[in-house]
Amino acid sequence: METEAHVYALAISASVLLAFYPFLTVMISLCRDVLHWRAAEQAIYLAVNDFFAGKAGKFIVHNISLPWMVPKLHYTALFLLLFTANGIFEPLEVALNRAWGVTTNRTYLKNQAVSLGLIVACGALALFSLMLTALGGQFMSGASGFMADIAGWVHQLFFKLAALPVSILALFLVYWLLPNRKIEPARVAPVAIVVGLTLESLKYVNRLLADLLYDKLDREYNIFKFSVTILLWSFAASLIVLAGAHWTARHDSADPLS
Repeated sequence: METEAHVYALAISASVLLAFYPFLTVMISLCRDVLHWRAAEQAIYLAVNDFFAGKAGKFIVHNISLPWMVPKLHYTALFLLLFTANGIFEPLEVALNRAWGVTTNRTYLKNQAVSLGLIVACGALALFSLMLTALGGQFMSGASGFMADIAGWVHQLFFKLAALPVSILALFLVYWLLPNRKIEPARVAPVAIVVGLTLESLKYVNRLLADLLYDKLDREYNIFKFSVTILLWSFAASLIVLAGAHWTARHDSADPLS
């Protein structure tokens, strides 16, 4: 509830906004032009619709599914993704250090090195999740009629079963490796699970509020409404992630630094 946490969350969410489209560009280009795997590309659209409900999700998916909107994999996109994604982990490290009572942050170069490792790890986990979802989609692709409706539901379930553990594992790596101090893995594993489940429930809150939020942002922000949507939900997710870190550090009475 401190204003400092809101400052960190806003910095993280702004970096998420900057990294969002480069990340989609790289992932779609990788699945479409390198792997030549249509089902994996469709899994990306399914994931976007899962994160952004209502008109925002439809708008984003419609535009990124247009072939000319997503160019072939290019070094510029990779560099932009790495640069903007690194910006996510910089304020996040400072915030996690603050939660754990660490007074010294890493130097900029050390932070960038750790961030790069986390980007590669989290990107690999995301790609793994998409591949599992794609395999499930291919398995159900032959269904028709009533079975096609069931297949669509099963595909969504398969995506959830693949994505949730991967998200929890990515949160675990961030909680464990990003703070500038040694942390026992067993101490952050439970909070990674709780925060992962909480972020999953946030998606359903998003679905309930999607239409109301769209109308409100359309009046206030007009053409910027979808950018603001990404920013707002990233801000809410950042606060949840920071709350999990603060709760873990605060209740770790066995640690002299907490």
